[in-house]
Amino acid sequence: MEFNARQVKDQVVQWIRDWFEENGKGCNAVLGISGGKDSSVAAALCAEALGKERVIGVTMPNSVQPDISDSYRIIAHLGIRSCCVNIGDTYQTLIAAVEEQLATLGVEVSRQTTINLPPRLRMSTLYAVSQSMNGRVVNTCNLSEDWVGYSTRYGDAAGDFSPLGGLTVHEVVAIGKEMGLPVDLVEKAPSDGLTGKTDEDNLGFTYAVLDRYIRTGECDDPATRELIDRKHRQNLFKLKPIPHFEYQPQ
Repeated sequence: MEFNARQVKDQVVQWIRDWFEENGKGCNAVLGISGGKDSSVAAALCAEALGKERVIGVTMPNSVQPDISDSYRIIAHLGIRSCCVNIGDTYQTLIAAVEEQLATLGVEVSRQTTINLPPRLRMSTLYAVSQSMNGRVVNTCNLSEDWVGYSTRYGDAAGDFSPLGGLTVHEVVAIGKEMGLPVDLVEKAPSDGLTGKTDEDNLGFTYAVLDRYIRTGECDDPATRELIDRKHRQNLFKLKPIPHFEYQPQ
């Protein structure tokens, strides 16, 4: 079935309006603006749904962000309010303290720790801004990323609502183009901004292959199919509520 970007865009916009009516009437949408397709499209959808005056973009460089001009471009394009909170000093202070204390236990800070700490600091930042501005935090992950767990738990995987959570990468791109967003930002190679590699480099397969598999169940390479399935199984816990012991009174 052909993807109707205009129709789906209108449906998402209405869904955002309905969600705020029930969960934050009159509140603002607060989201991190990285300059990539997901935050750009999510911001545009919120601006159309709520009005640009109710959308607040937050840039959060870790000391230096080489492509931060892309963030400012989409902010200017949408005409939304914004602020910049640099997490660099906080990151350096915290990682140094963790490193010092782990050393007393004979352990070194892992690479995954250094990769995942910045997005967790960014989510703390978003909630700090949101709570001070009558806001609700936007989760900007898409279905493709969620499917294989390509996100940081309690980092970019967190948020109060997820307008892109049911849309694949290619569907998000199509909506971005439908909304007239800068094409170079919408088609920008997805990157976590942390490892120096693209998402596809880190995953081991392309989003084209992943999106086709998600929507049709078809994948030509058995090894890639197994890799996707394994990542999906291993990361399902990220999408579920925290499991808890269910006390049964006798």
